[in-house]
Amino acid sequence: MLALVAVHALTAVIAPGLVRLWGRNALYLVALAPGATLIWALTHTTGVRDGVPVVETAPWVPQLGLELALRMGTLSWLMVVLVGGVGALVLAYSARYFRTDDPGLGRFAAVFVAFAGAMLGLVVSDDLLLLYVFWELTTVFSYLLIGSDPAKRASRRAAMQALLVTTLGGLAMLAGFVMLGRHAGSFRWSEIAGNLPGGGYLTVAVVLILLGALSKSAIFPFSFWLPGAMAAPTPVSAYLHAAAMVKGGVFLVALLGPALAEVTPWRPVLLTAGLITMFLGGWTALRQADLKLLLAYGTVSQLGLLMVILGAGTRDTALAGAAMVLAHALFKATLFLTVGIIDHVAGTRDLRELSGLGRRAPALAVVAGLAAASMAGLPPMAGFVAKEAAVEALLHGGGSDLVVLAGVVLGSALTVAYTLRFLWGAFAGKPGVTPAEVTAVSWPFLGPAAALAVAGAPSRATTWRSGTG
Repeated sequence: MLALVAVHALTAVIAPGLVRLWGRNALYLVALAPGATLIWALTHTTGVRDGVPVVETAPWVPQLGLELALRMGTLSWLMVVLVGGVGALVLAYSARYFRTDDPGLGRFAAVFVAFAGAMLGLVVSDDLLLLYVFWELTTVFSYLLIGSDPAKRASRRAAMQALLVTTLGGLAMLAGFVMLGRHAGSFRWSEIAGNLPGGGYLTVAVVLILLGALSKSAIFPFSFWLPGAMAAPTPVSAYLHAAAMVKGGVFLVALLGPALAEVTPWRPVLLTAGLITMFLGGWTALRQADLKLLLAYGTVSQLGLLMVILGAGTRDTALAGAAMVLAHALFKATLFLTVGIIDHVAGTRDLRELSGLGRRAPALAVVAGLAAASMAGLPPMAGFVAKEAAVEALLHGGGSDLVVLAGVVLGSALTVAYTLRFLWGAFAGKPGVTPAEVTAVSWPFLGPAAALAVAGAPSRATTWRSGTG
């Protein structure tokens, strides 16, 4: 794992030089770093599935007794697969999205692969202080990616907003980590989980940690920064805001939940904030004319859903939440990539100006349709499998879980509504609107989105459910 993080760092250093030599085609070479991460994770599937985590340690700060302690269990394995697989495909997509003469391409390639390496380090860190280091590295690299066009004022403002919100939340989280580590005499979560303090001390630590998780995943009242970050290029949105960065807070809740779910503030905070986020994000998505903003507010809504499912704190909801993390990364990254293609071939992503695109680009419509079916939770897609598992888990929970279930059902109805608005806006023929003149969509451009859409198809969904149930 340390070697893979080092590979990402080295690739980030040489990426600008590769781009100068081979132009945008160099991004295919850069994609080998996250691609290698995916392959490495897949080779450890059997051991992780059998309950044998991959563990690595190396000296870090011996004077303080700190080590580079890495651990890949089942949850971390899932996140590594997403970080590596989606990262490689988005870089391949970027090789056709950007122009060869784009002056910022080398910088983009370097920062993107550096972010992927930081995200990899985050999800495999067993030491909480090391996790915080990678947490803040993702914040810095996301700031550089969101503000990748310094000439655009909106990009600079959105990048600064995301930086301030997630950094302040991260500092609060660090204070919570220090409180837990000082009490346990170790900062390794695998050791802290069985040696938690009690009373108000633990309550304060949990609240501080939740501030970090909620701000990173754009959960109410921190939801405002994510839609603004859509000023970033579409590949950045597809990776950071569907599969990677915003999943940091979700990952943290899933990691700590088994040990902290019974602490008083855990469930009330996550369930309340998650439900509010789900409704506000879904309702706002229905009012958007920009397809990318529609998906952004939809992402906010679905992050709220993830927090609700994982915040419930039971084994069944944890499994359903893991399935939903996978499904959401696949369908939302696909949809962001298709919006980028629509913008390229039609010259707009305003649904009021698009008409007849489904007939003129049928392959693109099929790819988007598969992902949209999963987002809406239609059987037998991966999104349906995950939502069915969540509903089943909440249905058998009793008590307050039934209230939460009612909220999830209503939120899911909003999801169906804005999914239909997306498909209608992007691909339907509209009376009185001139059909869009589109250029041909090349398969190297469409291929990465198609691969992600197929990954969320029925056979994969069935396999996932059988493996987690």
